[in-house]
Amino acid sequence: MPNDTELLELAARLAEAAGREILAVRQAGFTIDRKDDFSPVTLADTRAEKLIVAGLRDATPDIPVIAEEEVAAGRITEPGAKFWLVDPLDGTREFAAGRDEFAVCIGLVADGRAVLGAVGAPAQGIVYAGIVGQGAWKRDASGTTRIEARTPPAEGITVYASRHYADDPQLAAYLARYKVAKLTNIGSALKFCRLAEGVADFYPRLGRTMEWDTAAPQAVLEAAGGRVLTMDEFPLRYGKQGFENPHFLCFGRG
Repeated sequence: MPNDTELLELAARLAEAAGREILAVRQAGFTIDRKDDFSPVTLADTRAEKLIVAGLRDATPDIPVIAEEEVAAGRITEPGAKFWLVDPLDGTREFAAGRDEFAVCIGLVADGRAVLGAVGAPAQGIVYAGIVGQGAWKRDASGTTRIEARTPPAEGITVYASRHYADDPQLAAYLARYKVAKLTNIGSALKFCRLAEGVADFYPRLGRTMEWDTAAPQAVLEAAGGRVLTMDEFPLRYGKQGFENPHFLCFGRG
């Protein structure tokens, strides 16, 4: 069995390769289909997932792989004590709209906790990765650098929130309790990564997400010194029935 460092490098390498597939589809042009839940899906989703799942199953045959598009197609893999969670194109709405706020998410869960993960940002040429308890890094054209969540500045927190829920009155009411210096709305798991690299301080998620949306970026954020908690202040955990998450809160350091 590969060690955690080798597993993380595998995830990062596959995230980069999947990102190249996604960008190739974007350049060639694509159509947008709808799944049974009416969420969008494209050729980029399916091609990226096929590459990732094949790579994980080949390199780690003893670790189950649960991937978004397989689940949508009715292929439900039973999770084990350890299992991979894959979202091949997180932020399909953003991708379909021509924005750059989409990501590739490959996370490893052990005993219900996200323990390591890689989040690719193909349009930016970046991969974020981390092992909880060991640290996080990002890799781009200039090389690999360690990243850390920051302590909120005295002038107020920077908040990243979902573009899709930007007009939700529940979000505005919740943020009213904080001293907010800046609010930015973007799509995808990249919000976690902004906290992990010390650009922002808080990301409240008051809308629906699935486990494959969050495992990889939660691992990156927690590896960088941040936290991801449910509304009752317990760590967000994995292997839940139906793979659906409750609402949760992401914090930087402190």
